[in-house]
Amino acid sequence: MKYGRSLVLGGILGLTFAVVFASGFMLRDLLGPKFSPSFPVNASAGTDTYHLLNEMQHLLDTVYLGEQPDVIVRQYAAIRGVLSTLEDRNTFFIEPPVAQSEADVLAGTYGGAGILVRRDEQGRLLLYPYEDSPAQLAGISEGSELIAINGEPVDINTQPDILDQKLRGEVTSGNGVDITYRVMPDGEQITTFVEFAVINVPSLVWYPVQEDPTIGYIHIMRFTARTPGELDYALIELSKAGAEALILDLRKNNGGLLEESISVASRFLDSGIIAYEINRAGEREFEVKSDVDPTALPLVVLVNQNTASASELVAAALQDRDRAIVIGQQTFGKGTVQQIFTLSDGSSIHITSAEWLTPDRSPLDGVGLAPDITMIPDESGRDVEMGEAIRHLNVVLSSEEAGE
Repeated sequence: MKYGRSLVLGGILGLTFAVVFASGFMLRDLLGPKFSPSFPVNASAGTDTYHLLNEMQHLLDTVYLGEQPDVIVRQYAAIRGVLSTLEDRNTFFIEPPVAQSEADVLAGTYGGAGILVRRDEQGRLLLYPYEDSPAQLAGISEGSELIAINGEPVDINTQPDILDQKLRGEVTSGNGVDITYRVMPDGEQITTFVEFAVINVPSLVWYPVQEDPTIGYIHIMRFTARTPGELDYALIELSKAGAEALILDLRKNNGGLLEESISVASRFLDSGIIAYEINRAGEREFEVKSDVDPTALPLVVLVNQNTASASELVAAALQDRDRAIVIGQQTFGKGTVQQIFTLSDGSSIHITSAEWLTPDRSPLDGVGLAPDITMIPDESGRDVEMGEAIRHLNVVLSSEEAGE
C-alpha cells in the first residue's frame, strides 16, 4: 500500500476506543501535558465549591458500617458524577490505564501482518499491504483477493474490520498468520506465512482504482499531525500515475486533530471559508490555508453514519463550497471540539470547548451532514458507494472531454 513517508494512527482498537475517538476535534497541544497549578484554575475555590463532599466523607468515616472503596475509586466516581450533570456525552473522564491505551492508539502502532482488507464493488475481499510491511515483504501484491486465513476459507460476507483483526497478533518470534490469496486478475492461488511485526499505521491509504486507474482513491482513516503531509504525497503520486479524478473516502473516520482537518480541506479549495467556530470568546473563521497548492481534479467524497467530527467538517466544507459531490449516508452528527487534559495521576478529561458551523453556517452537532446522493448499503456487502462514485466521475470526465 502506498502512502506518505510518515506513518501514524490507524483504526479503532475496540469499543472503548470507539467512544474515545468519537469525542470530536482534538487540540494537539493539550494531548500530553500534565494538569498543574500553572493552569489558570483556582484550586482553592474548587475545595470550597465541593465542601458538601467533605461533609459526606466525614459522615462515612464516622458511621459507615462497611468497608469503603479506595480513595482514588471514590474520587473517580465523584468526577464522573459531576461530569454527568453536564449532560454532554463528549465531556467525560478516562482512568489512567485506558488513557494510556488511548495514547498508544494515537501513536498508531500494533502487532500484525500490516495489511488492509477492502471490499470492491463486486463484493470481493482485496488485500492492500502497507509499504515495507511483513505482508508486502512476503510478496502479497496490492489488490490480491483474500481466500483464507490460517487455512479457514473466508466468508465473503464477513466485515473487513473483523478480518483485519484476524491479521493482527502479538509480536513474538515465529508468531504470524497463513494467508491464502489469489493474484488478480484471475491469477494463481498462493498461501504464504507472514510473521507479525510492529506496524506503524498510516493515517490514510491511497491507490489508483482497480476498475478505472484514471481515478485515484484516498481513504483518510483519521486526522493526525501527519495527515496533510501524507495527503500531499498521495496526490503527487496519484498524479504521476495518471489520475484525472479523485475519490476521498471519509467513511468510518470519526475525527482527529482540527488544524489538520483544516489543512486537508485546503488541499481541495483555493480560497474562502472552511468553517466557523463558536466558543466562549465569541466566533472566529477558519479560512483556506494560503500556503497550500490545491488540486483542481474532479472530486467525490464518500461518507456514512460513522463519519464524524473532523471528517464531517471537511465533507461539509467541500459540499457547501460546491467543490465535491458527497455520496453515502447521513453522517454521525458530531460538530464540537474537545480539549484533552491529562491529570496528575495519568487519568484524563475530555472537555467540550467549542462548536462548529459549516461555510453555509449550518450546524453539524446532533444533525449530521446529508449526502448529495444517498445510497442504501448493500446487504451482500458490495461497495455500492464506491461504484456510484466511479460512475459519477466517469460522467464528469466524459463531459470534460466533450467540452461541455
